[in-house]
Amino acid sequence: MDIRSLRLFVLASETLNISAAGRTLGMAPAVASTRIAKLEHLLGAELLHRSTRKISLSSEGQDFLPYAREMIAQEEAALAALGQGQTKISGTLRFAAPSTFAQIYIAPLLPKFMDAYPDLTLDMHLSDAQFDLIEGSYDLALRNAVLENSSLTARKLADDTRVLCASPAYVAQYGAPSDPDDLKSHRVIAFRDLEPRHLISQDGAQAAFDPKQAAHRLILNDGMTQKRATLDGAGLSVNSRWLVHQELENGTLLHVLSDYTFTEQPGLWLIYPKSNVVSAKVRVFMDFLIEHIGRSPAWAER
Repeated sequence: MDIRSLRLFVLASETLNISAAGRTLGMAPAVASTRIAKLEHLLGAELLHRSTRKISLSSEGQDFLPYAREMIAQEEAALAALGQGQTKISGTLRFAAPSTFAQIYIAPLLPKFMDAYPDLTLDMHLSDAQFDLIEGSYDLALRNAVLENSSLTARKLADDTRVLCASPAYVAQYGAPSDPDDLKSHRVIAFRDLEPRHLISQDGAQAAFDPKQAAHRLILNDGMTQKRATLDGAGLSVNSRWLVHQELENGTLLHVLSDYTFTEQPGLWLIYPKSNVVSAKVRVFMDFLIEHIGRSPAWAER
């Protein structure tokens, strides 16, 4: 199968413009259209829906896209093994990450990464809501969760310790819980889909914290907004230490129920579709994040 045609298809699926994808690869628009048509004829499927105004990825194209990327990655790896690989990293890297973490830790690093890889386009999708890596056709994603999908591979970026927080003003008005059972009578700030969490004390006593059983709940789908509401005294909230470590140090937030820890402590994972070969663009971005964030996390307890 012609690798240049595969590269053209991948670029066209990302830009939704066959002519623009062709120009990137040094092809005239007519040549690019012919190559896509030949690839579709070879596969026996329409990969891109075309109209006079726009193109879109077909369901068959969506299914074929990860395989096309895999074949391109295999070729790059084979050439690199022979010392014939490209010296520059190029193309488009589609990366998804929690919006709150990206704002604090990734965004400040982007100028340095872009200077290091000027031929690479970084297409970032930022949201604190859950997303599907495969359906979204992302090359790489950051998740602060437990890895469950067996079709994915992961590299750990850092630990992700969770703590229960409240502001001094909230504690002054409503008191601090002394036992996990007390949480039912408190105001709780949480994500809509937050599952019950299990706690364990220093002496081994176990308990559960279910936000849905709280007397008053404030549901917010953005981590930064949750922290802001907690700082303003709206209630208790479960936070990643990377988000609140400075507030815990300066006293604007208090660690409540500090004798208890959450038994489930998900890490920060860089995840990507399972493959025999990791493309160069994915590898360099993972290495960059691990070098600048993961090796010595700013939030690590000293």
